[in-house]
Amino acid sequence: MELNFKTFGQGEPLIILHGLFGMLDNWQTLGKRFAEHFTVFLVDQRNHGRSPHLPDIDYPLLAADLAGFMEQNWVYKAHILGHSMGGKTAMQFALNHADMVDKLVVVDIAPRLYSRRHLTIFEALLALDLQQLTDREEVEKILRLKIDEEGTLQFLMKNLGRDKHGRFRFKMNLEALYQNYDKLLAPVSGTDTFDHPALFIRGGKSEHITDDDFPKIREMFPQAELATVAGAGHWVHADAPDELFGLVMSFFKNDH
Repeated sequence: MELNFKTFGQGEPLIILHGLFGMLDNWQTLGKRFAEHFTVFLVDQRNHGRSPHLPDIDYPLLAADLAGFMEQNWVYKAHILGHSMGGKTAMQFALNHADMVDKLVVVDIAPRLYSRRHLTIFEALLALDLQQLTDREEVEKILRLKIDEEGTLQFLMKNLGRDKHGRFRFKMNLEALYQNYDKLLAPVSGTDTFDHPALFIRGGKSEHITDDDFPKIREMFPQAELATVAGAGHWVHADAPDELFGLVMSFFKNDH
């Protein structure tokens, strides 16, 4: 399988993984900033963006996809940065393929089981009859009835594309994501630890990484550090891009 990606810059490789319902474009602005220092790969994970749509998705599969991607692109070791679902992929990959990871950055997600907090989003998206809708404003108006958070709404609207006949379609494989939703909420697991440097960044307004999560994180990632971006929610890279960029660059420059 070949994952869709964009690459910028030169230097040591840095691979960036988006979250659930996302795509590589979510990280393009920051990716280009990182590309002043690294060869940056922005990757669409399976069932997202322009990457293949397949019936199955879980973290072992996503980690295997990433290993295959690196081999196809002659990248034998890289810094890995992942947000939310992409952060869990990054953690799983680091546990399974520690020799292929230089430094690990995980943005606003812990390796634990999460509650089904996206159900309203799934219900709203699955209820859309895209065959009958012709106007983007009409789609947005319908979604707004169930999704009142403006940032989330605009984030989801980026997934709306058109097929070759001009009809609306989702860029993501919504049905597969819904059918495998519990697998994406599941904890990350592995028999080994990841003993290289790891940075976990959380939003100060987010509850995705709590103080209680950190001991478990340190069990699996013994060198893990935790940084909090005050004022940011779950989408730290959108809420506080400068702060996130500074934290990550300081971490990469530190020799540990």
